[in-house]
Amino acid sequence: MADNKKKKLTPVQQEYQELAKKNEPPRQVMKNSLRAFLFGGLICIVGEAIQNMYIRYFNFDQKTASSPTVATLIFISVVLTSLGVYDKIAQWAGAGSAVPVTGFANSMASAAIEHRSEGLVLGSAANMFKLAGSVIVYGTVAAFVVGILHLIFNPDFGGGS
Repeated sequence: MADNKKKKLTPVQQEYQELAKKNEPPRQVMKNSLRAFLFGGLICIVGEAIQNMYIRYFNFDQKTASSPTVATLIFISVVLTSLGVYDKIAQWAGAGSAVPVTGFANSMASAAIEHRSEGLVLGSAANMFKLAGSVIVYGTVAAFVVGILHLIFNPDFGGGS
């Protein structure tokens, strides 16, 4: 806890904070990092297998197979979330399940499922857009900044003749 916040606590609260910190179990950073790495890698392997399936059986090229691959991964994530399986996987895998697109799909589906009793529009949709709003804004701003930087640092990119 930061020192300035610690000053605002009463002596009893400070004593409790010290006791809680002393009895807190140590974090297993290496174990958690390994799990996240392995599960994130497993998601990527599944994505590659799905993409190769689209290329082999549906005659897509690598570029056109990428969109249905992402859509399939999102669909699998939403189905696993609705069955309650993805959350159990996420408890074990940690950040490895949250970083890829499947983690975002899980977050969206969880928000929709959690608030469905409040109605379709004010419950599910509103809470999904609360979550997605920040991601969409960040993506839009990042794309704008990258586009401007590309325009500045690539003088050949200007269109025309």
